[in-house]
Amino acid sequence: MRFFQTTFARSSLLMLLIGGAVMIGIVLSSFFLTSSTKAYFQDVVKLRDVRSAAADMVLYLRAAESGQRGYLVTQDQEFLTPYINAMSALPKARDRFKAAVSAQGSVDVPMAELDRLLDEKSQEMEGTVGLGKKGDFTGAVAIVKSAYGRQIMEGITAHLGKVIRDMDSRIGSGIEELNESASSLQWIMIGGGLMIILVTGGALLIVGQHVRELQRARTEVEELNAGLEERVTERTEDLIQANREIQRYAYIVSHDLRAPLVNIMGFTSELDATLKSISAYVLADGEQLSETEVRDARLAVEEDLPEAIAFIRSSTRKMDGLINAILKISRDGRRELKPEKIDLGELLDATAASIYHQVNEAGGEINISVGQARGLITDRFSLEQIFGNLFDNAVKYKHPERPLNLSVRATPLGRGAIRIEVADNGRGIAPEDHERVFELFRRSGVQDQQGEGIGLAHVRSLVRNLGGEITVTSTLGGGATFIIRLPSDLSQYVRRHGS
Repeated sequence: MRFFQTTFARSSLLMLLIGGAVMIGIVLSSFFLTSSTKAYFQDVVKLRDVRSAAADMVLYLRAAESGQRGYLVTQDQEFLTPYINAMSALPKARDRFKAAVSAQGSVDVPMAELDRLLDEKSQEMEGTVGLGKKGDFTGAVAIVKSAYGRQIMEGITAHLGKVIRDMDSRIGSGIEELNESASSLQWIMIGGGLMIILVTGGALLIVGQHVRELQRARTEVEELNAGLEERVTERTEDLIQANREIQRYAYIVSHDLRAPLVNIMGFTSELDATLKSISAYVLADGEQLSETEVRDARLAVEEDLPEAIAFIRSSTRKMDGLINAILKISRDGRRELKPEKIDLGELLDATAASIYHQVNEAGGEINISVGQARGLITDRFSLEQIFGNLFDNAVKYKHPERPLNLSVRATPLGRGAIRIEVADNGRGIAPEDHERVFELFRRSGVQDQQGEGIGLAHVRSLVRNLGGEITVTSTLGGGATFIIRLPSDLSQYVRRHGS
């Protein structure tokens, strides 16, 4: 969980940095393009002012010239009105034009040449009008018809026309630059918007993943809490069962160890009585003994004493065997398990090879089938001990009237367990002894084979250490089938349930 929290923090920080970088880029680009757009717009406004002032000057000059010529040709005073108005407005137009030209720096305007031509044109028109007012219309018309006034007007028109054309061209370029700047700003906004959407989407994905991890962790905790009571119940039942078995073992051990002790105590008393007879004979010190005393002493030495010693030795051997059996099961319970990958088929074949000669000589056979349950992760030594004991028991307790037929079949039991059946056609076990045979020092049926009754108790202890269980189904004379259920992966079982 801590790993996911660290990953979430790093991813969130990365997304914030990317988003911040994108926003800074958008702001800086917008600021730059806005500044450029503003500069282009101001240039366009200044150029338009120059063009407008130039156009106004051309208009006033033509209006004044039209009024001048109309007055001189028609000698009508009404034509002087547009002339006077245009000439009155012309100085302001010239000042506005000069101010507009000074404000911009994009187009070069020959202001000195224009001022000279405008002054000459004004003087030419004022001189002819003045002659007309004095009545010398013939002289005034002659001046107008000469090339002087026309040349001045053409020079003014040419200069102002060029200014207007240059302004139109520069205004067009400025408008294109404005469009390009606006287009660039538009694409930057679109790209920035897409980047923000991507960053937001990535952030949402990260948050969603973190939320899913939190939900999964919460679900696991809920499942663990839901199964906790069940596991506690199972553990409690296991502890109760283990306690019952300990009590049963304690009773069995105390009972079976008590029997040899009783024999030793009884024969110790017998030795004590025998010692009296021998002592009377030995301590007679030459005195005459009765025939009965001599017979009792001889009987004690020849029969009673060897018999008592033999029974004491037999009882001590019995006690030694019982104690060794208890120590063996205790050692198996304390031994550290070493889970490893095992090929169940190979292990069963190797175990069967140890009894193959005995089975084959009697005409019997061994069949092993593991199918899809071949792979197993468990403790090899424990598994070898389990099947070694079961195979030895099958040989030891085979039916006297038929050859031994031993079969082993393994099948998967769900996803995490395996079921192994070891079946034989031997003597079988009576139904009432199905549980008893797994108890320490307990045996079933005719006791014509050597043993102390620890084999199946040892097997059950080993199976339980591996996290499994063993049961038996059998009828007397009809063979026995031992059913073993084991986890397919002991290491996972230990992690889930503890060692």
